[in-house]
Amino acid sequence: MNSAGDSWRAFPAAQQPEWPDAAELGEVVGQLTQAPPLLFAAECDLLRHRMASVARGEAVLLQGGDCAEAFGRTGADAVHGKLKTLLQMAVVLTHASAMPVVKIGRMAGQYAKPRSSAVEERGGVTLPSYRGDAVNGAEFTAEARRPDPRRMRTMYDASATTLNLVRALTTGGFADVRQVRTWNQGFVADSKVGEQYEKLADEIDRSLAFMEACGVDMRGLNAAEFFVSHEGLLLEYEAALTRTEPGSDRAYATSGHMLWIGERTRDLRGAHVEYFSRIHNPIAVKLGPTTRPDTALALIDRLDPNREPGRLTFVVRAGADRIRDVLPTLVEKVEAEGAQVCWVSDPMHGNTISTPSGRKTRRFDTVLDEVRGFVEVHRALGTHPGGIHVELTGDDVTECVGGGNSDLPKDLDLRYETACDPRLNHTQSLHLAFLLAEMYREGRTLSRGTLPG
Repeated sequence: MNSAGDSWRAFPAAQQPEWPDAAELGEVVGQLTQAPPLLFAAECDLLRHRMASVARGEAVLLQGGDCAEAFGRTGADAVHGKLKTLLQMAVVLTHASAMPVVKIGRMAGQYAKPRSSAVEERGGVTLPSYRGDAVNGAEFTAEARRPDPRRMRTMYDASATTLNLVRALTTGGFADVRQVRTWNQGFVADSKVGEQYEKLADEIDRSLAFMEACGVDMRGLNAAEFFVSHEGLLLEYEAALTRTEPGSDRAYATSGHMLWIGERTRDLRGAHVEYFSRIHNPIAVKLGPTTRPDTALALIDRLDPNREPGRLTFVVRAGADRIRDVLPTLVEKVEAEGAQVCWVSDPMHGNTISTPSGRKTRRFDTVLDEVRGFVEVHRALGTHPGGIHVELTGDDVTECVGGGNSDLPKDLDLRYETACDPRLNHTQSLHLAFLLAEMYREGRTLSRGTLPG
């Protein structure tokens, strides 16, 4: 096995399941080691090139998808809905920012989740926590909660299915910008956000008609670049799918184009940082409100020692009440070191609350406030607010409160379907895109205003 797939074993690995059967685990890992890669090195290199544009302030990142994917939701409708939501959001952001939007789904691999506790107790019964479909089942029974390594093989198969659907949709005409209006049919057309989107579609239609009349070659509009990502949590799975590119000796995680390290696993002396330091994919690290500048700098030294734009993304999840205090020092210290990382806002994880009934939810206005604070800090420092990383779905769920059609706390039980954390539904997601687009538009106006003459 190559060093990237093996060296992490000498380090403490947080958030790993306690697999009860070592022989069974070894059999599954052996199967995955021999399995075809889910994607190829050239695709990862292309994303790294695109992320370099984000780092230089020449592009915007839009990353989104399920909190935790479920094996039972890998059908065409689920993938179609998430992809359509992200494409609509990307059109809104592209139109406002006048920059390319790098589109990455939390898809085709987001089947495992870290947990704050290894066990869950209900009515005096204690069982292992649900760690995502890649590890065990959500049902509160001893059989379902037993970590089962065969689920990693199911994750591989489900990821392959999702990737095939994504590739078919993004290259087969569905993602054609000239379809921008059809994406809205039966989707959010009855909402105020839908009306706003229809107006934007009118503008795009007129622009495309003008370009076509001028003889511009429109063939490049019939497909979209789309990448997939997930938290690289299960190191046995990631190591088994690590492949070395012939000729370059560079190791790639072939489970996803981009992987990230979570807030709970970014220990500088831990196995995740070691593994990520040895793969050539573009990678990201989640930074919570307690992150110290010296920790961020140490992560850069470990993960991006050559200071290459596009290699490393910092995804900040400080919370709306902390973002304006935490972010400035982090950005200033990193910029002073000459590191060109991508700065991205995760406005979801720092803003989770519970209702009196125990439902986890997020308030749209609070999510928006963290995004606004993120952009304000970067504008004040003269740096680039690189984009957003959000948990969303293309379904008409009721998991977050406010935004779009203004779901209320009393509506949460209508369609609360998430496997873990609450997600923005399609209307709320598009609403967020329009509001972020306005922030980018304001930034463009300010930039033009500073030019001489």
